[in-house]
Amino acid sequence: MGMTELFGSMVFNDKVMEARLPKETYKAMQKTIKDGLPLDIGVANVVANAMKDWAIEKGATHFTHWFQPMTGITAEKHDSFISPKGDGVIMEFSGKELVKGEPDASSFPSGGLRATFEARGYTAWDPTSYAFIKGNTLCIPTAFCSYSGEALDKKTPLLRSMEYINKEAMRILKLFGNEDVTSIKTTVGPEQEYFLVPKELYDQRKDLIYTGRTLFGAKAPKGQELDDHYFGTIKDRVAAYMADLNEELWKLGVLAKTEHNEVAPAQHELAPIFSTTNIATDHNQLTMEIMQKVAKKHDLVCLLHEKPFDGVNGSGKHNNWSLSTNTGVNLLEPGATPYENAQFLLFLCAIIKGVDEYQDLLRVSVATAGNDHRLGANEAPPAIVSVFLGDELYEILESIKNGTLYNGKEAEKLEIGVDILPPFPKDNTDRNRTSPFAFTGNKFEFRMVGSTLSISGPNFILNTVFGKEFQLFADELEKATDFKKALHDIIVKTITEHERILFNGNGYDDSWIEEAEKRGLLNLKTTPDCLPYFIKEKNIKLFTEAHVLTETEIFSRYEIILESYCKVIGIEANTMLDMAKKDILPAVSAYSKELADTAIAKHSLIKDCACSYEEEIVKEISELTSELYKAVKALEDAVDKATESDVLKLALYYKDVIIPAMDAVRTPADKLELITAKKYWPFPTYGDLLFGVR
Repeated sequence: MGMTELFGSMVFNDKVMEARLPKETYKAMQKTIKDGLPLDIGVANVVANAMKDWAIEKGATHFTHWFQPMTGITAEKHDSFISPKGDGVIMEFSGKELVKGEPDASSFPSGGLRATFEARGYTAWDPTSYAFIKGNTLCIPTAFCSYSGEALDKKTPLLRSMEYINKEAMRILKLFGNEDVTSIKTTVGPEQEYFLVPKELYDQRKDLIYTGRTLFGAKAPKGQELDDHYFGTIKDRVAAYMADLNEELWKLGVLAKTEHNEVAPAQHELAPIFSTTNIATDHNQLTMEIMQKVAKKHDLVCLLHEKPFDGVNGSGKHNNWSLSTNTGVNLLEPGATPYENAQFLLFLCAIIKGVDEYQDLLRVSVATAGNDHRLGANEAPPAIVSVFLGDELYEILESIKNGTLYNGKEAEKLEIGVDILPPFPKDNTDRNRTSPFAFTGNKFEFRMVGSTLSISGPNFILNTVFGKEFQLFADELEKATDFKKALHDIIVKTITEHERILFNGNGYDDSWIEEAEKRGLLNLKTTPDCLPYFIKEKNIKLFTEAHVLTETEIFSRYEIILESYCKVIGIEANTMLDMAKKDILPAVSAYSKELADTAIAKHSLIKDCACSYEEEIVKEISELTSELYKAVKALEDAVDKATESDVLKLALYYKDVIIPAMDAVRTPADKLELITAKKYWPFPTYGDLLFGVR
């Protein structure tokens, strides 16, 4: 099968619908997909029958409503197409089954939205995201809500936010005379970073199995110091994995485009072409699932944790966000005509204002226990939110604010639609790896997103925040008697009031932390530090007025994220105790015994034998073992006391007490690894794991 035949071959996409649906049914589907109009049950029945026939021809025997609960992964309950008829069966699938499902919702996280005995939950078909076949199952992308209508998933708020930002951005476009545009969608290209390790080594590490990251591990003799892995030659085994991965993704219509070695040993990246945000979200969830599945075929394990190894780069998911019209125009392109320049500046200023006013929410959107390890480290932006524009664009805004002409490059100048604004050059920005939110030519790269996160969370927050700013700008401009003057005044006011969020420098430099504090920017280093901001009055007002989340749904998510944080740290602590007590302590004790026995034997055979090596190592092991054992007992005691019922207080306890206690266990254990004979050390080392793929 050629590439063109392979791509999307397992997707019930527009091409398939046009070929298989009656013309009127196809037109009704297009109106539903493009304009968000409800789908008549009669139309749904025709679509369901065509979808069933197509799926069965492709080998499917079951269907499922594929949804994204608050666990952060996907969920599915499989039903067969078989229905009884007389003494036999027929293959059947109705419009009702297509449009609505009713899975048991009792065991999914709800954050107090309903009691466990209130088990009913509903899945509702999202026709804007195409159905696809995975294995022998037709997967129908759906939203997931409770019996009383509250969102229990990650897709529903995203779809609501897309409706909101579309409505408000359309108001601005109409002010600039864009009468041909009928809808605006946010688009995303999420770059996915990951590690590959040999499965036989992974299976020997309880920490990787239970937590997804290494809880112990001394630094290998070589790490990423030489930068020789980044964009280096891809090893044959990894290349074979990538080839299989691409093929599986392409079948499902996932626009996997770019792959390369990342900075750390054993680290890689896959980047897709931009898609509409809800489709990009579905595709990224599929990508993570298929990455792990394909890895097993190659006797590898794909690690998606943000920080699987200490001391080398962790993994992010750079969320490239932009706005596009149904006519194919990217609204973050400066454009080639005066009115487009002014329009671009207005959208740019709204985004700058939104990031400044809701920097807390941007940090909340990426808050997880795993990402806390990564933010602020060498490969990731700090926990301080700021915007990078590049020198030229920053200077343009400064000249607008000060009412002076921009004296930049003479080449490629574009005239602004407002006479008093200076000429504006086309983008010439560099990338800034240390910036959390960087403008990169025609999009913003939100680099704080962690590798395991569903991108629905960050994107529904970005959409809502920027939708609000578009709304405020549209309110002001619609009532203006002099549009050009009002536009100029808004841009100048925004730059003046919100330039504190603009930073083009090195986010890793300690001086930036001091500078950010002077500017009044937040530095929310951990999940328990930032989550209380989610339920602040201004943020509740933002989501409820935009009809993206109800107050109840906000508080449920607040509870779920904090509960997850506590559970993750709790599992890590218990895994660490298990490994220390059952593996490390017995191993180093056995090794020290061998050294001691060797020293005794030498003394008995050789008069005045100098056994300094054995004696000194035994002494060092003894001291470190004692330190480790005391730290283990202290961690055990701390875990036993983690009984606080208030979820925020419990999360703070895990942050302030449990994590330092875990660090105290790891420190002597990693030192012991460096002096213990390899045959005694109970699990593969960093050197084994990071350089094990040949």
